[in-house]
Amino acid sequence: MKHRPLYLSALIHAGLSLACAAVLYPVLWVVKLSLSPTEALSLSVNPFPETVTLDHFRTVLLASDSAGRWLFGRQLLASVAVSGATTLVGLSLAVTAAYALSRYRFPGKEGGMQVLLLTQMFPATLMTVPLYSLLEKLHLLGSLGGLVLVYSTASLPFCVWMLKGYFDTVPRELEEAAVMDGASPGQVFWKVVLPLARPALAVTALFSFMTAWNEFILAATLLDDQASFTLPVALQRFVGEYKTEWGKFAAGALIVSAPVMGLFYALQKHLVGGLTAGGVKG
Repeated sequence: MKHRPLYLSALIHAGLSLACAAVLYPVLWVVKLSLSPTEALSLSVNPFPETVTLDHFRTVLLASDSAGRWLFGRQLLASVAVSGATTLVGLSLAVTAAYALSRYRFPGKEGGMQVLLLTQMFPATLMTVPLYSLLEKLHLLGSLGGLVLVYSTASLPFCVWMLKGYFDTVPRELEEAAVMDGASPGQVFWKVVLPLARPALAVTALFSFMTAWNEFILAATLLDDQASFTLPVALQRFVGEYKTEWGKFAAGALIVSAPVMGLFYALQKHLVGGLTAGGVKG
């Protein structure tokens, strides 16, 4: 086996190091803002804080409302509840719909899939007014349940297409063999197909969770109680009309990003396979 020349390896490592530095530099700036005692933006190119303090994190984590209730804890619970429920509801509906679209023939199948894809063309801001009106008529306006319903339906088209593409790659012979062994259609779906679809399920669940966890516009419009705000909406209070508390905003942004980073780490072994397996059929 021919070895790569030393100078070529050095150039590759230098290029990768520069790329990593370019990617990490904005992140280090956010960390610097969160650890610096001042609220102003520094013009220094140095991404490391000269003085370190945890006051911004304490302010964000220990904030309370006018009634003395722990505000951050309630908002964190609201975010976890909304994101978790959105993932469960959206994934439950998408799995069955995607399997039906992949395995069965019925009138309107192709048209229905195109309509699902068409709905992805419309931005969330365009749907804000009709969603607001619908939730008001259903008496769900201002509730976390209404927000879960909106998020679940918004992420459903992508989830269906993603899972449908993966189910197309699962050999039908495996299901036919299970049927020959006496398995019912339900057992084939639960015990044969779903275990094989774990990578796609992991990616789809992560997408649904991130959609609900990071969304701001709909949550800010549909929720009116500060204690039930999700964390992205809670960060808005640090951005005023005349003043922005950059230190607290940066600290809050790091805290909000931590659960998503943890999910990426936990699901990393499934991500590559899940993202690529549904890309081609065969």
